[in-house]
Amino acid sequence: MTSVRHVFDIPLGAFIGLAALAGLFMGNWLTVLTYRLPRMMEREWQAQCLDAVGKARPASPDGLLRPASHCPACQAPVLGWRRLPLLGWLLLRGRCAACHAPISWRYPAIELLTCALFAACAWRFGATPVALFAMGLSAMLVALAWIDFESTLLPDALTQPLLWAGLLVNLFGTFTTLPLAVVGAVAGYVFLWVIFHVFRLLTGREGMGYGDFKLLAALGAWFGVESLPMLLLAASLVGVLIGGLLTLAGRAGRGQPLPFGPYLALAGIVMLLLGGEQGFWLFMR
Repeated sequence: MTSVRHVFDIPLGAFIGLAALAGLFMGNWLTVLTYRLPRMMEREWQAQCLDAVGKARPASPDGLLRPASHCPACQAPVLGWRRLPLLGWLLLRGRCAACHAPISWRYPAIELLTCALFAACAWRFGATPVALFAMGLSAMLVALAWIDFESTLLPDALTQPLLWAGLLVNLFGTFTTLPLAVVGAVAGYVFLWVIFHVFRLLTGREGMGYGDFKLLAALGAWFGVESLPMLLLAASLVGVLIGGLLTLAGRAGRGQPLPFGPYLALAGIVMLLLGGEQGFWLFMR
């Protein structure tokens, strides 16, 4: 599966520990990214509407880097040890130090998930550059899945760099050959594009968004065209299962659109950690 064999001079256990620690801090950054990026996109769309009618744009309140982390309820800055991933949330008992408002569970959840995935990548690929590539892919998939789950958006600012990164990584044949990666990117986009338009023609409704096309194209660039059937099968099965459970539980109405990105992201992570299509089929059995 991998042709990049250069091994870092570090014991595997230490590498896994460092990866887990890096995952906590990366997860801490992803909590900011997943919260702010959708709001930045919405403000930009509103600003474009104002431009269209000749009105002035309002001042943008924040970006990805500024202002510093703060409580959403009282705007008090989060300083010092309180910014430590997971530990800060635990020591504060999930509440703001200033106003004691509850701090959402999303913060420790994203940090723990990214920590676990980074450790799993280190264990799966060892102390190699491939593990670093896998960690980068995992972090992007966590961000995309969470944003889509919360806002039904898959930002181009994440899907497009992910696609190009997959092609660059496979210049070395890391996960697949470059020709298969290129074909996978094209086929992933075109397949869902066709499904989207056929479904809309037959039903008059949109079954998914264009971001789903781009995410599958990115996964095709990382894993190759041969991975697409397994990715789609797994994502569809999990989507149908969870959608059915949500409908039965009254959490979703019949016919209500549900985000598909989290299921594609989950399928991509499973394929990454199980070692390609053969391991994927064994998992599906």
